[in-house]
Amino acid sequence: MVARAEGYPDALTTQDVAERWFYWVTTTDHKLIGIMYILTGCAFFVVGGIEALLIRIQLAFPRSTFMSPGAFDAVFTMHGTTMIFLVVMPVLLGFVNYFVPLMIGARDMAFPKLNAMSYWLLLFGGLVLHFSFLAGAPPDVGWFGYAPLTERPYTLSPSVDYWIVGLLLTTIGSIATGINTFVTVVKLRAPGMTAFRMPIFVWMSLITGLLIIWAMPALTAAQIMLLFDRYLGSSFFDTGGGGDAVLWQHLFWFFGHPEVYIMVLPAFGMISEVLPVFSRKPIFGYPFVVASGIAIAFLSFGVWAHHMFAAGLGFAADAFFGASSMLIAIPTGVKIFSWLATMSGGSLRLRTAMLFGMGFIAMFTIGGISGVHFALVPIDWQTTDTYYVVAHFHYVLFGGTMFAIFAGTYYWFPKMTGRLLDERLGALHFWLNFIGFNLTFFPMHFLGLMGMPRRVYTYPDLPGWAMLNLVATIGAFVLTLAMLVFAWNVVMSFRRGRLAGPNPWDAWTLEWATASPPPEHNFLSPLPPVTSARPLWDLRHESASASAEPDVAPTQPGGAGIAGVPTPVLGTIVFITSEVIFFGALIAAFLVHRGQTGTGPTPKDLDFVRTALFSVALFASSGTMILAERALARGRDRGAAVWLAATIGLGAIFMLGQLTEYRHLLAEHVTMSTSLFVAAFYTLTGFHGLHVLIGLVALAILLGLALAGDFRDGRRHAAFTAVAAYWHFVDAVWVVVFSVVYIWGIFG
Repeated sequence: MVARAEGYPDALTTQDVAERWFYWVTTTDHKLIGIMYILTGCAFFVVGGIEALLIRIQLAFPRSTFMSPGAFDAVFTMHGTTMIFLVVMPVLLGFVNYFVPLMIGARDMAFPKLNAMSYWLLLFGGLVLHFSFLAGAPPDVGWFGYAPLTERPYTLSPSVDYWIVGLLLTTIGSIATGINTFVTVVKLRAPGMTAFRMPIFVWMSLITGLLIIWAMPALTAAQIMLLFDRYLGSSFFDTGGGGDAVLWQHLFWFFGHPEVYIMVLPAFGMISEVLPVFSRKPIFGYPFVVASGIAIAFLSFGVWAHHMFAAGLGFAADAFFGASSMLIAIPTGVKIFSWLATMSGGSLRLRTAMLFGMGFIAMFTIGGISGVHFALVPIDWQTTDTYYVVAHFHYVLFGGTMFAIFAGTYYWFPKMTGRLLDERLGALHFWLNFIGFNLTFFPMHFLGLMGMPRRVYTYPDLPGWAMLNLVATIGAFVLTLAMLVFAWNVVMSFRRGRLAGPNPWDAWTLEWATASPPPEHNFLSPLPPVTSARPLWDLRHESASASAEPDVAPTQPGGAGIAGVPTPVLGTIVFITSEVIFFGALIAAFLVHRGQTGTGPTPKDLDFVRTALFSVALFASSGTMILAERALARGRDRGAAVWLAATIGLGAIFMLGQLTEYRHLLAEHVTMSTSLFVAAFYTLTGFHGLHVLIGLVALAILLGLALAGDFRDGRRHAAFTAVAAYWHFVDAVWVVVFSVVYIWGIFG
């Protein structure tokens, strides 16, 4: 989705093609990376869509033999995994990548190379996941990977391993994108663009970045422990070995429910950009829309266990999570009323983007209303694992997110390509999509209430079931036709569509202040002054903008507060917050399993004295690191190098001490399979040791730079501070680990 580059002939030689491929493969341009995200998501959407059609063909009639039970399990597992991790998230992150820098007046993301790495991790993760089909072992355990089904005794094939490794790659890439997005928005905004002058889409992208950073590490930790169960003999989640299958559910849904808002909040941002432009009115209640997004993100971390009401958590837990789940509906309702108020009294232009925006409100509202039902424990008990749940989350994620993505595509396609999508084909696409979607998923409400369970490959010919399933299957094919119309529209418009110009919609945000498509560095002319959330409107109505906010002068972010932190340091700090969640998950697993020692060593058998001694070395290394920072601040590079060397020496002493303890335990044949306590001990302390090792490598690089004089005249000081922050974090984590594992073990 990019216009033909100038200077290339119509007939390309082999060398031209190779150069183009090399340029795309090696690019760090946020716009091209955004396009690759979107195209990759579209490619996997085809795969996931075919899987959905296979599911609906199988369920079109009772007692169908179109697919075997095993094949059906694999198809619905891969459909859910593909759509969530490889379609919705990549497409949304593609729009975030492309438009956030443009909307804040920046030239690129804060960390362009990290941005490129994030995309390739996503692609490789998706390819690993789908290579499982070629290997004859596609995952067949559900996209949620519930233990103990995913454990070795129950799934001997490598299907779960493909699922774990593929998703580990994609989630690491997503976390990196979340960090990049947050730092970009905080550090690179145009002069005058204060927090409440940012476009809503930028706000929602910022909040989504934080959700990714804080939610996904729980899934990463759970998958690593599951991998250890399968290959190193531990049994974190294997009930046959004393493990706790409900622990997997807690860790997974601590990620899984914020994941819903990771997929919805950027869609909210898209709708909040589309509706005002095509209503010719500013967004109603801008501060409340922003505040509701923040509230949704905050509350999303306190509702995960409403997915687990049937697990028997107890009355108190059910009451708490039921109440918190109902509470989160309030900020969501604020947004819906804001969008309706924005359209009310506006001069509506019913272009395709607007049609999808209005369709989004209707479909998402239905999904939200059915979602409130799951906060009511008795109703949840009756409808859990039925097709009522399938209907609900498809109304949220397809009727919501995908409708918003289509709205955003019709709105921003001219900016990305320089050409408009065809409106007649767009209207046909919308109505086919609207009709097909409701035909497919609305009957599932009734199927669920009639008792049809989800994840079954066939069903008996009970009254009404066959008819409703057939209607749903017909709807799926109507949806497929809608996607074909959309694909045809994109291809033909890209080749021969009407030229768009810089701002075909008469929109107001900064991305429309540059050419379509934008040049390499985004803006060739100076940015218009930003005195409100609608800078282009202000530019055309200078008299109005003069009185918009006269008491606030345009400023460049970065003078104080979080925006004043150097970019590498801010990125490191945000990364550290993600690592806090990761270690929190490992510590939670340790606390659950610390009393399960079996016939192996107990916490009291650990070498407390020796560990305390080499812990002192690690704690002292924070002091030498502070002295190194002070020496650098005074311009004493050699002094900084001396203290860096001391820090490295103390860290190495700690590592040697930890390795000595491991050597002693292994000499007594104490391995991961000895007991759950030992497995949790090795996992927690081992990952901390890995972080220490990474820190030592970074410190060694700093030492080399210091000896080479690279820190003179203030150069690379931010990198020095970033590594120092990471090292202090590693020390702080050991304070917690040492207290929980050793001090509590001896004196608890």
